[in-house]
Amino acid sequence: MIIVTGAAGFIGSRLLHALQERGYTDLVAVDDFSRADKARNLEHITLSHRVERKAFPAWIEANEQLIQFIFHLGARTDTTEFDKAVFDELNVRSSQAIWERCAEYAIPLVYASSAATYGDGALGYGDTDDTLPFRLKPLNPYGESKNDFDKWALGQERKPFFWAGLKFFNVYGPNEYHKGRMASVVFHAFNQIRDTGGMKLFRSHRPDYKDGEQLRDFVYVKDVCDVCIFLMEHRKHSGLYNLGSGKARTFLDLARNVFRAMGRPEQITFIDTPADIRDKYQYFTEAAMGKLRGIGYDKPFHTLEEGIADYVKGYLMR
Repeated sequence: MIIVTGAAGFIGSRLLHALQERGYTDLVAVDDFSRADKARNLEHITLSHRVERKAFPAWIEANEQLIQFIFHLGARTDTTEFDKAVFDELNVRSSQAIWERCAEYAIPLVYASSAATYGDGALGYGDTDDTLPFRLKPLNPYGESKNDFDKWALGQERKPFFWAGLKFFNVYGPNEYHKGRMASVVFHAFNQIRDTGGMKLFRSHRPDYKDGEQLRDFVYVKDVCDVCIFLMEHRKHSGLYNLGSGKARTFLDLARNVFRAMGRPEQITFIDTPADIRDKYQYFTEAAMGKLRGIGYDKPFHTLEEGIADYVKGYLMR
């Protein structure tokens, strides 16, 4: 059995799709299945079992001899949520329960960390120094929860025989329609352009960045899935890994590529960054990818142009 938590969500459902495409058949989905708006993400995936999130730790204990691998991608990902208790429960304690069972039963584990752990980037975006997480200062409770678990994992004496924590950068692609405000800028750009003919980007509130020239590392979800499967198939070199494209691009680049993919003329305007996230806003992210490349992952990542064209033409315009 290969298990994916957060299975009805964005990255989890795409990973199940990618696994099925590659011929893996004994797939188990773990999630809170009460949300009807995510149900279609699993419509074309053949599953051996569906397991409710709260029952999962006990389910591992009952089925541990059958489990080959766990991808723990389930999490609360809302960066505008400021109730720390929510993240402590969903992102830290539940992850600890899964880790402890993987260590007990020798089950290899890949889990979702986040580039939000890097905070404002003052200490860089490197993944080779295992002391760095203990010095990072994330900008919101979501980032703090992911960093808290990274630190906890690094400090454990009992670990799964293989484990990897993946620091996802700005992931975009099919199956994110249910994420609302937390969906990618590509998704929001497509909807704005379709509905209004134009795209509104956040104005810069720093003198060293022009409007629309804030930089992010945008990574296509299909690349994320390829990396996850590579790690499952190799099961060597445990640790924390960045997972981005390795190339920062501007929001203007992103918007222009969405207009191009839709065949629409550019019409870009700027609005103030919402006050509730303005002082927590990252102006630059770029994943250092040398560590992943160094263990043998040599597949090229989609460029922003390639990823947006595939997403918009192959999925959103359908």
